[in-house]
Amino acid sequence: MEIKLDLHVHSRRSPDGIMTIEEIVSLARARGLHGVAVCDHDLALTDPPRFEDFLLIPGIEVSTQLGHLLGLFVTGPVDTHDFFEAAEIIHRQGGLAVLAHPFEHSRDGSRLAPAVPLLDGIETQNSRADRKIHDANALARSFAQVCRLPAFGGSDAHCPQEVGNSFTAAETEKLTLESAKAALLSGTARAEGTRSRAWYAARSQLTRRRKTGARPLSYAKWAAFAAQCCLQDIFWRGD
Repeated sequence: MEIKLDLHVHSRRSPDGIMTIEEIVSLARARGLHGVAVCDHDLALTDPPRFEDFLLIPGIEVSTQLGHLLGLFVTGPVDTHDFFEAAEIIHRQGGLAVLAHPFEHSRDGSRLAPAVPLLDGIETQNSRADRKIHDANALARSFAQVCRLPAFGGSDAHCPQEVGNSFTAAETEKLTLESAKAALLSGTARAEGTRSRAWYAARSQLTRRRKTGARPLSYAKWAAFAAQCCLQDIFWRGD
């Protein structure tokens, strides 16, 4: 059977997220997905609830010196911001270490060379990655091919409208966490999806400011950022 998994979703446990896990699952089901990975910022989902005929993959998005690292199928916290330590912890837990949106901010692939031996995959389709570098996903696909690493897809959703905008399609005999992990590691999975509106990035930044009690100047900066995002959406033409 073919399953579709959104492997990068944020819940309200992230400073810039607004969705409950139950809401994420409901939205994903309605959009034809068979599972999601909840990857909150530096906070692992260590005790995920179970849902019938749906995979809730426990994950984390770790901020490191080499960029953001997704830990999928984790079983405990990842209490470090060092890339190499984080990858080791993820692997000790039986998880997968996946480099998230690697070209979102830079076209320089050489900076990522030290990370490659510790990776289980590259996020080659991220619905938010192209806001600053329009071909960020294309660069990630090329990088994954050169490094001979499996391709992963995730929406990076922070808002309900983004869930399922990007996903990973894989063939598996049954809908279990172990079967899904094996399918993702096989190298035959496909990363697919579409771009999310830039406005949703602005919306999530507004959420962060509200949660953290930001000062007025921070809101003024946000207004300029939000205007830029709206203009991107108006004039976006794709590759």
